Amino acid sequence: MDIAWEEVGWERLTARTGRRRLPVWDCTVGLVVGDDSVLLIDPGSSVREGAGLRAQAERLTGRHVTHIAFTHGHFDHVLGGAAFSGAEVYGAVGLDALLAAEREELRASAVAHGLPEQDADESADLLVLPRHPVSGEWTLELGGVQVLLANVGPGHTGHDLAVFVPDPGGAEVVFCGDLVEESGEPQAGSDAVPAQWPAALDRLLSLGGEDALYVPGHGAVVRAGFVRAQRATLAARFGVSP
Repeated sequence: MDIAWEEVGWERLTARTGRRRLPVWDCTVGLVVGDDSVLLIDPGSSVREGAGLRAQAERLTGRHVTHIAFTHGHFDHVLGGAAFSGAEVYGAVGLDALLAAEREELRASAVAHGLPEQDADESADLLVLPRHPVSGEWTLELGGVQVLLANVGPGHTGHDLAVFVPDPGGAEVVFCGDLVEESGEPQAGSDAVPAQWPAALDRLLSLGGEDALYVPGHGAVVRAGFVRAQRATLAARFGVSP
């Protein structure tokens, strides 16, 4: 029996894609359903949260999650990865080394933002590193749908990955990570690369096109016009030439 995605707190975007806005930090998790495989984009902020997402994904698809894509390395986007045993994990080239070197910083960031220390300790100890580094573009065949992983950064961080999902019956869906944020101003921490952020958004728009659905790391789904406006805002904020 088919389950309505809304019953478990998910938003259906197209026949192949959906997403969920998680509580607390409003982080978006994406799901792409192929005939043979299932891709999850950003597995949550802790192993506990990841386990809940895994159960929901299995209920929705009837299958295990086989692939995970990290859009970048912040705690709320990666610390749930250990809940998905056996999944192949992808990230921008260099993200594996960064996460391995900054495990303690991830744990401390999670606690500073309100994750209980026990959950942060467990999730940092079990942190899964990407085994498949994406230096340019990587096509995943999930069965009936080909997904493009694109290293479009740096921008929000030094290792930003976007996920492009074509839909023959509708608009392409672009999972942007925190390169795009709708629920607040884009966050530029110490690991941001402001001078290159507008160019990263240009690459998003070039690959996604005018009619795509752009799924931000935080907030509601937007269209190309919003991404262009945010690009202009960032360029002005950081003194980058148009």
